[in-house]
Amino acid sequence: MVRTPLTPEERERGERLGRLLRDARGERSMVEIAAAAGLSAETLRKIETGRAPTPAFFTVAALAGVLDLSMDELLTRCAPLSV
Repeated sequence: MVRTPLTPEERERGERLGRLLRDARGERSMVEIAAAAGLSAETLRKIETGRAPTPAFFTVAALAGVLDLSMDELLTRCAPLSV
């Protein structure tokens, strides 16, 4: 299966999500947050750095729960800039 290349907007949205999650994590370790969300630290690292700009919904939901972020806030802060 060939993946369609991401648009610049999709990449930017992934970077915004990564910054938001990184900021919400604060001083807590990446390993601690990833484990609490049921993810590997490498997966969280990829999301935070924008190398995985389109994580699965349930991955984002798990991180939001651990970081005490609402899905509404994530949607609002990571939505395309043109909306």
